[in-house]
Amino acid sequence: MFSKTRAVCLLKDVTANRITSTQMAAVVGAQLHTSHPHASLKARPVTKPEGTALCTMLPGDGVGPELMHAVKEVFKSAGVPVKFEGFHLSETNPTISAPLEDVVSSIYKNGICLKGTLATPQYSYAMGTGEHQGVSSQFKNSLDLFANVVHVKTSAGIQTRHKNLDFVIVREQIEGEYSALEHESVPGVVECLKITTRKNSRRIAKFAFDHATKYHRSKVTAVHKANIMKLGDGLFLQTCREVSQLYPNIKFDEMIIDNCTMQMVSNPHQFDVLVMPNLYGSILENLAAGLVGGAGVLPGSSYSEDCVVYEPGARHTFTEGVGKNIANPIAMLKCAIKMLHHINLEYHANIINDAVEKTIKSGKVRTKDLGGHATTTEFTQYVIANL
Repeated sequence: MFSKTRAVCLLKDVTANRITSTQMAAVVGAQLHTSHPHASLKARPVTKPEGTALCTMLPGDGVGPELMHAVKEVFKSAGVPVKFEGFHLSETNPTISAPLEDVVSSIYKNGICLKGTLATPQYSYAMGTGEHQGVSSQFKNSLDLFANVVHVKTSAGIQTRHKNLDFVIVREQIEGEYSALEHESVPGVVECLKITTRKNSRRIAKFAFDHATKYHRSKVTAVHKANIMKLGDGLFLQTCREVSQLYPNIKFDEMIIDNCTMQMVSNPHQFDVLVMPNLYGSILENLAAGLVGGAGVLPGSSYSEDCVVYEPGARHTFTEGVGKNIANPIAMLKCAIKMLHHINLEYHANIINDAVEKTIKSGKVRTKDLGGHATTTEFTQYVIANL
């Protein structure tokens, strides 16, 4: 073992020019291990980015503001160099909602956004404009957030029927059944149009294969209903087949949506990356959330060519939990962690992720949705204690 006395001897040799580069390195190491009182602590990286990143924050409706408060508390305790530019965007509370144009402008400027879930009323037109398309859909379309990605992964400490799940759902989310093109052709007869384009089908298929390539995944499954919707889903499926030819090292297969829901419940380990149109993605993301612990633990993200929005993977406002301090902050914290990775704040992302995983694994604090009695605040404080 290299002693402090030995280091002093070598320092004397330095003055006489009798020390090698190897010995000099040993001197520096000895000084670090003997002179600093916190030398055993995990050091921050030398290349830690300088300055403060600016991020748009949209708390959303329901328990969203409470979850964002939890994120802010953790960021503050971890010393994360991120400043939030906050807006309240809401269709259910239009009188206090920020203009959509201001929100979109902020996200384009900052490039990143942390977002809670927006509630969409069932029987009202968006913001009084007379449009069938809600604010949530207008938000996605204004930013061209064509790809929604949800990483479905089990966590140690959360009891689930299936263990060691690890697959990704890639959802096209600016067309399909959510195009909001509806009309009553004659009294009592409503036509709702499902829009499928080759351009967006190709874009989402290529995104899925690129994602599989980047993260070293081996298979992409196209989910469809082309046996019934022969033109609409047929175009989507045919486009996926064409794109798959560009990626010979990734296996491609196809699965009808109704069979896929059964397979996901009975044998989810067979999946790796799944790509699908809008409505099917909404259904499977919520089903997948149930496999890993519920809506409170599943993070997600939405991508355009210019920006990325991090939001819960299963979009529930949990309105009945507002003000009760019982919401599960795991999904929102994981969204924040993914955002930190995206802006290259790896050190802060890793220490927060370690703290969250340690808290989950301990099993000492569980919110009500996970079978416990801990409050949102108690869970958050436990994460902070584990930083």
